[in-house]
Amino acid sequence: MSGSGEEMENPRPKSWQAKCSAFRTTVWKGYKSKSISHWILLALSSTAMLVAFPASSLLSRIYFANGGTSKWIISWVAAAGWPIPALVLVPTYFFLGVFPTPLDFKLAASYAVLGFLSAADNLMYAYAYAYLPPSTASLLGSTSLIFSALFGYLLVKNRINASTINSIVIITAAMAIIALDSDSDRYASITDRQYALGFVWDILASALHGLIFALSELVFDKLVGRRSFHVVLEQQVMVSLFAFIFTTIGLIVNNDIHGMASEARTCKGGRSSYLSVLIWGVITFQLGILGGTAVLFLASTVLAGVLNAIRVPLTSVAAVVLLNDPMSGFKILSLIITFWGFACYIYGNYPRSKDSS
Repeated sequence: MSGSGEEMENPRPKSWQAKCSAFRTTVWKGYKSKSISHWILLALSSTAMLVAFPASSLLSRIYFANGGTSKWIISWVAAAGWPIPALVLVPTYFFLGVFPTPLDFKLAASYAVLGFLSAADNLMYAYAYAYLPPSTASLLGSTSLIFSALFGYLLVKNRINASTINSIVIITAAMAIIALDSDSDRYASITDRQYALGFVWDILASALHGLIFALSELVFDKLVGRRSFHVVLEQQVMVSLFAFIFTTIGLIVNNDIHGMASEARTCKGGRSSYLSVLIWGVITFQLGILGGTAVLFLASTVLAGVLNAIRVPLTSVAAVVLLNDPMSGFKILSLIITFWGFACYIYGNYPRSKDSS
């Protein structure tokens, strides 16, 4: 009896065949628990994240490579697509049978503050893509995970476990490798000072992105009190609208609206190429955010984190193939380390209980 009791307390570890079988069973049960339309929407949303985000990054670099000089124009492009999520939001009121969230002064002020911060964030990223290769800018942008975890802990009281700390250290080390190898990927037309500024602006933009993420979560918890698909879409529309307003004001004050005409004339590919870059930039940026929002509610934050990790190497590879981006051995090493840091974070924050999953 004592022997059987010990076996019950210390069961034998499962073989890898048993683990694979259990995994297949879990996947099949998960697949059967949802409708076909759910999986189609999830596939489309995931594709939007993996295609639109890298495309918007490459388009930003193409704008500067083809003769564009205005950082305000690129930051304006990032917010000008706010009607796209609005076109998705309005039908949800009818299909889901819900009403718009009442907009009081506190909520409107919160959206305005988030919109201002988003406009500043877009402007910082515009400076980064003006001076850095897209692959480098994308890798540096992955530090937003660090700041999201830190600000989430300080403002929303989210937990930080050992895996989160491990991922922060790993990603920080990857960024240090890029900094030490800066001479290998700097464009000939970019000075050392401009490259350093691009590096700093990218890190600052990532920090602000993490702050925006934490503040958005705080708005849901304190002001809205609930989190559903249409509520998140409402926030996306309102924040993008305010960001568009603030960026348009900056565009007018900086007199860059008149500069668009001269840029279109001097663009390498001509006026049509110039307009195509801007228009597709507007579309891809908003589609990427919209896809990320849908993945969060159709699946989980874990899947959104996985896709966000995958898009970093996708952006880097696409930049090398399409734009002949410089890719040194140190940058490849940094890419691998960054991906490993994401994996540690996802594993450490994966819900293991049946209720949480």
